[in-house]
Amino acid sequence: MPSDSALRIVWIYPDLLSTYGDQGNVLVLEQRAQRRGIETETIHVRSADPVPETGDIYLIGGGEDRPQILAAQRLRRDGGLHRAIARGAAMLAVCAGYQIMGSTFGGEEGQPVDGMGLLDISSARGPARAVGELVAEVDAALNLPTLTGFENHMGVTHLGPGVRPLSRTVKGVGNGDGFEGCYAGHVVGTYLHGPALARNPALADLLLSWRVGELAPLDDSRYEALRQERLATVLQST
Repeated sequence: MPSDSALRIVWIYPDLLSTYGDQGNVLVLEQRAQRRGIETETIHVRSADPVPETGDIYLIGGGEDRPQILAAQRLRRDGGLHRAIARGAAMLAVCAGYQIMGSTFGGEEGQPVDGMGLLDISSARGPARAVGELVAEVDAALNLPTLTGFENHMGVTHLGPGVRPLSRTVKGVGNGDGFEGCYAGHVVGTYLHGPALARNPALADLLLSWRVGELAPLDDSRYEALRQERLATVLQST
């Protein structure tokens, strides 16, 4: 990212995919950047608008079946997100947005629907809805603490050789194969709500670092104590 420009955060289709408070991910990125003196510019892209190609970090959230299908159709037709990722932008895709990033996902009747093909995954309807707290140990290569969040989905997601699992599931369902989410390059997909970046600020910092480089540390000691307390409570409830 050029040093003389603001960090551009792009929130994709809030009118279709913002059912579970995932817009909080935008606020967390803004705040953690601004606390470090990094200027931000946030662009809310509604489904009737073109997706800008010059963003730095793209975010997309969860939603219901019909809006998910519509979002996938419009994103494929638009092409802006593909071009942005090709030029090195980072992305966090959550739940329905995560499934859209793959080759296919399950439609309203379970039929396969074409996705974006930005992640080497495919998703389908599982036998039962996964609802509840989710805890997962992150791939060591990313050097992040344990992830926590809330999942609410019917999806089973199969990972291809072109992606790595984001984390190993300790509690909850995640992808349905013992892992939760995946990543490839600077694109991360996850089923975590909460919102994900509020529950896991280190993940927010990872996205930021992919665009601005090494980050100055923040004093998160009070928050980390609360995070550890919540984590212990969730694990004890298993």
